[in-house]
Amino acid sequence: MAKLGVNIAGVSFKNPVITASGCCGFGREYDKMYPMEKLGGISLKGMTIRERQGNPPPRIAETPKGMLNSVGLQNPGVEAFLQNDMPFLEKRDTVLIANVAGSTLEDYCAIAERLDSSKIDMLEVNISCPNVKEGGVAFGTSCASAGNVVSHMRRYTTKPMMVKLSPNVTDIVSIAKAVQDAGADAVSLINTLLGMRIDIATRRPILHNNVGGLSGPAVFPVAVRMVWQVASQVSIPVVGMGGIEKWQDAVEMMMAGARAVQIGAALFYDPYVPLKVIEGIDQWLDQQGVRDINEIVGTVKPW
Repeated sequence: MAKLGVNIAGVSFKNPVITASGCCGFGREYDKMYPMEKLGGISLKGMTIRERQGNPPPRIAETPKGMLNSVGLQNPGVEAFLQNDMPFLEKRDTVLIANVAGSTLEDYCAIAERLDSSKIDMLEVNISCPNVKEGGVAFGTSCASAGNVVSHMRRYTTKPMMVKLSPNVTDIVSIAKAVQDAGADAVSLINTLLGMRIDIATRRPILHNNVGGLSGPAVFPVAVRMVWQVASQVSIPVVGMGGIEKWQDAVEMMMAGARAVQIGAALFYDPYVPLKVIEGIDQWLDQQGVRDINEIVGTVKPW
């Protein structure tokens, strides 16, 4: 039986499969279907320093082999999370990753400081958020602003920091290098691609926000390409995501250079996908005679 455990920034995962932020809430719903302990980890719903109601509906739209969402980080805020959800989560034997977001540098630092004394294992820094002090441009779209978030947060937390990279940039490798240089312990990618659908009957965008983030199998080849590019250029661990829905996808992503994977959109039509992926990887490793899953990371052989 192959060894499935992986280590990311000093945090040990029993297997490389993590549920992606925003797709598993704070774990309670999925815990009714199967024990959270079977997962390598959970990236919790994105949280902000204060409660957010999110964007007005409609904020979900189906697309060919995917979906658009503009939920807008609806969440109860970090204090409500610590009071109402953390007591449940800390009893689960799985890695807990807090996805943190903000509209200013001060927001990021405040939530990092507040979570530093909690039993959260790792912070996933969402830099796809709009910087209100810079006219709404996302933090993750320039090397300077992305690195600035990480270097400021580093002063307020001892937790490992994994930065979630946006694909909506010209050169994702440069952003990855910038956050690595600023003190990031790992990177995760890709976040959603910006997309749009139009209702031809009303001639209005389907989403009230006009545009939203595209996820699902349609983005998988883009995600594999970006993971491969980043993993070959940084020395910190890479966690891959974007359209993974079966074990073959996870293996492909790990061969591209990902140390672990996150599964998101697939959960909406089959919440058991993570368990199927874990089982499929395990069986495939045995068939291949691979004793340790880490042996397949970054093994793609480019022409």
